[in-house]
Amino acid sequence: QLQLVESGGGLVQPGGSLRLSCAASGFTLDYFAIGWFRQAPGMEREGVSCITGSGGSTNYADSVKGRFTISRDNAKNTVYLQMNSLKPEDTAVYYCAASVGYRFMCLMRPDDYETWGQGTQVTVSS
Repeated sequence: QLQLVESGGGLVQPGGSLRLSCAASGFTLDYFAIGWFRQAPGMEREGVSCITGSGGSTNYADSVKGRFTISRDNAKNTVYLQMNSLKPEDTAVYYCAASVGYRFMCLMRPDDYETWGQGTQVTVSS
């Protein structure tokens, strides 16, 4: 059974940092692009970042460029999202998702991702 499990969410003060993890089971991540998405209450799901299977290409939403960094460790079958300089508007449930459709580049279009995790809550508040 293909499964993605996110972890690392929590409550952090503005300006703080968190590192989210997305661990895969039932399949190896090597051939999949991984995207991170988030959804705040009453808002549509939005793409945050993505990384190709090789890790050679990444993409970021303008709202997180320079603050978030996506990386992957295929040996651990895990993708990470390092989030620095967090803002209250970063508060959302964060999801990771896997796509077989991207090889040399990736986009953050939710419909292109076939397998999704259950999400982890990130709350940025003082």
